[in-house]
Amino acid sequence: LRVPVVFLTNAGNCLRSAKARELSQALGLQVSPEQVILSHSPLQLFSQFHQRCMLVAGQGPLEENAHNLGFKHVVTIEALRKAYPLLDMVDLSRRPKELPPPTTGFPTIEGVILFGEPVRWETSLQLIADVLLSNGNPGAELQDVPYPHLPILACNMDLLWMAEAKMPRFGHGTFLLCLESIYKKVTGRELKYEALIGKPSPVTYRYAQYLIQQQAEKQGWKAPIRRLYAVGDNPMSDIYGANLYNNYLKSAQQNQVQAGLKRSPQAASPQAEVSLELRNDCNNSVESCESILVCTGVYRHDGAAPRKTVETVFHGHRDFCFDPSLLEASHIVQDVDDAVQLAFKKENWS
Repeated sequence: LRVPVVFLTNAGNCLRSAKARELSQALGLQVSPEQVILSHSPLQLFSQFHQRCMLVAGQGPLEENAHNLGFKHVVTIEALRKAYPLLDMVDLSRRPKELPPPTTGFPTIEGVILFGEPVRWETSLQLIADVLLSNGNPGAELQDVPYPHLPILACNMDLLWMAEAKMPRFGHGTFLLCLESIYKKVTGRELKYEALIGKPSPVTYRYAQYLIQQQAEKQGWKAPIRRLYAVGDNPMSDIYGANLYNNYLKSAQQNQVQAGLKRSPQAASPQAEVSLELRNDCNNSVESCESILVCTGVYRHDGAAPRKTVETVFHGHRDFCFDPSLLEASHIVQDVDDAVQLAFKKENWS
């Protein structure tokens, strides 16, 4: 690859090295793990949580991913379920036949990482709620619901994603919606996040820019990178995120790091801190991020000519504002090859 490229995915149930191998085989060229950004990759920057005991939810190599990101102490949903067998009561076949002895020596949980959609939603929803309502001690019974609750770091907000089925499938955003609704119904209060990362979060695109600029330096590029091209098939994550980051770049001079977020300063501040940290590490040459929508995934245009994206229902996360203009791609092309050719043409590359 003669041009700096990163592969940005909201997948998070694998290792970066495994995704790099998968891409290398599919594309017939060498893709390094440093060129892959999974939904949780920017968690490397959240060092203030790396020494805490964190509950991790999702599937795949959860503990290995967490340790690779810098987290020293992690507890899986399955480990928590085994330590407290009376918590998971939905599946009758898994209920203990006899009353188990009291749990002793289990660490207090100090935060939650939601890597991606789990397999048993009812178990994860129940145990995560137990941890939040007990302030990290699910074996205890508290008189009052602790609030603010323990910090939550959530990766991948996609409500839907496109698989082999004819219609899109539920994504991690759907799981987050369930968790938020349950917490609000039970406590009467809003579930808050310390960070929401993965597309369309500006932190994720900032991290992508950082890796692209690192590649350019290694390749000996002298001229600064002025424009980024973000190619994707999902208007709600790929295009929304690229356009949101473009707004971020445009407003960086006014220090509006969290352009597009509507939540309280408490919810936004950790992401702002990370963005500022990356801003110091990146040179500020990049002026724009152009979004290119392809028609080979979630988005399909009908008819011969591509049409404008029209979304009447907002599938994005509740913590991001609904701005229809952010769903309008800078360009609509048929597939990734057309997108690459378009970028080459705009940059006057042969």
